[in-house]
Amino acid sequence: MESHNAGLRRILVLAFCVTGIWSAYIYQGILQETVSTKKFGAEKKRFEHLAFLNLAQNVVCLIWSFIMIKLWSSGSTGGAPWWSYWSAGITNTIGPAMGIEALKYISYPAQVLAKSSKMIPVMLMGTLVYGIRYTIPEYVCTLLVAGGVSAFALLKTSSKTIKKLANPNAPLGYGLCFLNLAFDGFTNATQDSISTRYPKTSAWDIMLGMNLWGTIYNLVFMFGWPSASGYEAVAFCKQHPEAAWDIFLYCLCGAVGQNFIFLTISRFGSLANTTITTTRKFVSIVVSSVMSGNPLSSKQWGCVGMVFCGLSYQIYLKWQKLQRLQKKRKAM
Repeated sequence: MESHNAGLRRILVLAFCVTGIWSAYIYQGILQETVSTKKFGAEKKRFEHLAFLNLAQNVVCLIWSFIMIKLWSSGSTGGAPWWSYWSAGITNTIGPAMGIEALKYISYPAQVLAKSSKMIPVMLMGTLVYGIRYTIPEYVCTLLVAGGVSAFALLKTSSKTIKKLANPNAPLGYGLCFLNLAFDGFTNATQDSISTRYPKTSAWDIMLGMNLWGTIYNLVFMFGWPSASGYEAVAFCKQHPEAAWDIFLYCLCGAVGQNFIFLTISRFGSLANTTITTTRKFVSIVVSSVMSGNPLSSKQWGCVGMVFCGLSYQIYLKWQKLQRLQKKRKAM
């Protein structure tokens, strides 16, 4: 009876995590698309300074992580010092800025699809730089994802979607997305290195350190000189309070979503988190297509299906690898 209750509690916690991640990030996607494409006020002006979203996100997550550390930290020492995040903070500032800037040139579904192909630069770097050999199924996953993204990029985008973009330019938009992935790869590798060197570092410590440096770098970039774009962004938000409200909700969704991601990883592992976030991306594309007026053709939906087949197969391969490791540990 106790094991049955424990199993039921585990299922309920997992359902809570799925609901939290999906709700936070799907709504954040809607807000991101709204801020990047909507024309505000009687003068129908666009919010051009999308990099300001990153600064706002850094500030909100910095405050959020500081509060969480004060509320839940046991006061243990041995975590990574705050200065150790400076290099990862640079790439974590530039990468997401490029991803958001891409929304000026390509649609939100195209951006989500391009950013889902993180395995491509990882495998390229692993093969070319470190000489890592991958299995045939891993190459199949990569080919499915790369083929799906490439075909989606080559297919004609609907005129309705193009009209919503500030400056339609597919090569530039996809280029920014792939640069975003490259910078994210360095950020993730640096975070793993920090966690290895300082094993007592909590997820909240990492969130605090990353967002502290992100805030510093973005403040310099946005407000470092008299003609910097941050002043125009603040003036725009003062003139259009609805834009400021959308930006605040966007940041809040990011902070809440991080909570659920940390909870999922701590309770169910990174594989469960990868599965939840991957399916969330697919749902985000569906929501954007239906609710935000970004219609996709049947061929484009086929490309989306191709990409997510590759991602699903990758998750399955990771699950198989995890099962083999668990069997080895039991046999020892």
